[in-house]
Amino acid sequence: MKIYYNGEFLNDNEVKISPYDHGFLYGLGVFETFRIYNGHPFLLFDHLNRLRNSLLNLNIEWNLSDEEIQSILNRLMELNKLKDAYIRLNVSAGAGEIGLYTGNYTNPNTIIFIKLMHESKIVEKEGVILNTPRNSPEGKERLKSHHYLNNIIGKKEIGNSPSIEGIFLNKDGYLSEGIVSNLFFIKQNKLYTPHVDTGILNGITRQFVIHWAQLKGVSVEEGYFTEQELNEADEIFISNSIQEIIPVTVIGERFYNVSESNIIRDLQKDYQSYRNSLFSMNEMERSELT
Repeated sequence: MKIYYNGEFLNDNEVKISPYDHGFLYGLGVFETFRIYNGHPFLLFDHLNRLRNSLLNLNIEWNLSDEEIQSILNRLMELNKLKDAYIRLNVSAGAGEIGLYTGNYTNPNTIIFIKLMHESKIVEKEGVILNTPRNSPEGKERLKSHHYLNNIIGKKEIGNSPSIEGIFLNKDGYLSEGIVSNLFFIKQNKLYTPHVDTGILNGITRQFVIHWAQLKGVSVEEGYFTEQELNEADEIFISNSIQEIIPVTVIGERFYNVSESNIIRDLQKDYQSYRNSLFSMNEMERSELT
């Protein structure tokens, strides 16, 4: 597989990174994962905006433009003969002296991974409330950074089954997020999702769902919710940029049905209609929702 590395397109086994990279030594790096649908990188500009904001937070100088990234993605698809793909765009701080550093990183390493992405056969998942608490963000807000130990410990609780998602509570006992997803539940046709101040990553798909709901006139509340409130929900779903929108149909001994004409189904339908065209969710303002 050909991947992008600092201006070159190389075979994945040819890429070499210095052991002095502070992304390796201290976790100073961030990434974005998203999908390409029939050649179109869905919500690319939203992912790049979040990436740039995160890099500013870490004092990592990165100057690739939206147009340059689009060109790189097009070349990667051409080289690998792909139309539908999984993308991980990874930026690490770059090499430096051993020791904590608080200045600017001016020579980051950029790697863009690509692989074939099939349509998932998983249409629903089981949710498991984890014993592992969600850790607090390292800073003011959670970045999509290289710090994934908390997620890995949570994943060990549930194993490798792709049909199960672990759900974190934060240290105060409030619902936060899934291991690799954001959490939503529905009660009496109102949409609820944990507030970003519970320590969650503000996922791009999470933002899409909230924006979609506002345009559709669906009431949304971001707040501090308990496991009991989740148990009393009418319906539950999770979201991320790779798995999209997936209903959760069982947690413990509680089962949740998904009707054919409800918020989840409407959301899934609109998501699928947009994924071949939108570069940013703000473009929805100029589109006609179905």
